[in-house]
Amino acid sequence: MNPDSPFSIGIDLGTTNSALAFIHHEEAEKSQILSIPQLIDRNLLDELPTLPSFLYYPLEEESSSLLGHLHWETANEHLVGAGARVLGEKNPQRLVSSAKSWLGHPEGQKQAILPLYSPEDLTKISAVDAATAYLQHMREVWDESHLQELISDQQVIITVPASFDAVARELTLQAATAAGFSTITLLEEPISAFYAWLAENGENWRDQVSIGDLILVCDIGGGTTDFSLILVRQEEGSLQLDRIAVGDHILLGGDNMDLTLARNLQLKMQEEGRQLQQWQFFGLAHSCRKAKEQLLQDAKLDSVSVVVPGRGSRLVGGTISCELTRRELEEALLEGFFSTCGVEDRPTQHTQRTGLRTLGLNYAQDSRILRHLAQFLHDSRQRISDEELTENILKQEFLAPSAILFNGGATKAPLFRDRIVETLNSWLETTEQPRLKLLELGDPDLAVAQGAAYYGSVQRGFGLRIRSANTFSYYIGVESTMPAIPGMPPFMNGLCVAPSGMEEGSEVHLLGMEFGLLVGETAQFRFFISRERKDEAGDLVENAEEELEEL
Repeated sequence: MNPDSPFSIGIDLGTTNSALAFIHHEEAEKSQILSIPQLIDRNLLDELPTLPSFLYYPLEEESSSLLGHLHWETANEHLVGAGARVLGEKNPQRLVSSAKSWLGHPEGQKQAILPLYSPEDLTKISAVDAATAYLQHMREVWDESHLQELISDQQVIITVPASFDAVARELTLQAATAAGFSTITLLEEPISAFYAWLAENGENWRDQVSIGDLILVCDIGGGTTDFSLILVRQEEGSLQLDRIAVGDHILLGGDNMDLTLARNLQLKMQEEGRQLQQWQFFGLAHSCRKAKEQLLQDAKLDSVSVVVPGRGSRLVGGTISCELTRRELEEALLEGFFSTCGVEDRPTQHTQRTGLRTLGLNYAQDSRILRHLAQFLHDSRQRISDEELTENILKQEFLAPSAILFNGGATKAPLFRDRIVETLNSWLETTEQPRLKLLELGDPDLAVAQGAAYYGSVQRGFGLRIRSANTFSYYIGVESTMPAIPGMPPFMNGLCVAPSGMEEGSEVHLLGMEFGLLVGETAQFRFFISRERKDEAGDLVENAEEELEEL
């Protein structure tokens, strides 16, 4: 943290949209949103509150009308933002999207594989490269309007999914460094959304929650679904907030919904004798995203026309159109993603998989979000035994929340929010708890960036800090000293260096333990994690390769 910088800058590096909020600590207490200049179509420049997270490689004949409108783009071969999204819908082979989801993909984190299914003459980039391009665009916009207060001199907080592992977080930091940022803090998105709620409500937040409340932050974005639980405690006469549980990495969100709608329309077209190539299908998915947003935002619409790019490799090919009706959308999304279930239900795991598959994102096998929520609440109960949780909560088979805060673009639709609340309340009927309290948040497209900027103030000693502890136990690999066995590597044990529940910013000293360090040749340090184990710092786990998960 740079304690002397006048600004705290919060950046939501989103799957679908990115945003930048800032607080000037000497002039304002509330955050402001940076308007981001960007091309929105050919030769048309505008300022928008978000930067759509899309990157487009123009055709040769398009370059003169698309590149160079902003002075820092003159050396670029690509376009980012709203214009990239619009043009990419017509030519999806040249469009990079969902780069953030690839940051969490073991096979696609550093490989230059994007855009998928691109022409052979197009140079592919990695997910880190794409994230760097979005961050660099926002840095250039900031520096252009703050010549004496460059972003490299400011305190910057970038948000990541709570379920991002250590590798994905490190890659996010690499992208930020490559984009010209220097003082960077990572903050989990659900926590950032809750900070935004605290900032919006000021001191009145205490009137909306009570001691013992368990708040579910339900964050369904473009690429991931994240669940977190925040407990309201009393400490020294004051209310305290503790993040006590985080869900698994669930690659499930708006992108999946768009692909589902596209697949349904593709089947309808096939029945009419119209066939699509694979690259056209992804163009159809992008068009379905736009149609989905229109239908969910305007209740008066009964249907929206969806356009599929033509078969020509250039933009002169004819297009194919079809209709997406409200009924088709609601049936596909409510039943496919938000179908009601019991609290005892769990996501289905498909055990029989094809031996060979093309490279793609490892989406959740079961798209029913409420089943993933039931799994999260059940697993969290098994992992937590907290004396400050109410007796009624602890005697249940699942951690029953008393309040909910929605975040993420997919939760903007009342249709989906209502289904989630309705299902949760049906689960609560089996307990002695009252119905859910709904905590209202402002614009979900901007809240995460605003919460991150507010967190910058918290780091300086202003506002209320949400305490967040490790949800994993972390281990460093230590080779055993048993005699060598021909043809077998030494057994690997895991030394617990950061136990589950360890508070952010705290330290552990392992006294009285001695280890040998290999010197004089190249060595590798191996690290492991466990969500289930409750080891203490200094505990040694035998056979770490079997008992733990390697990072």
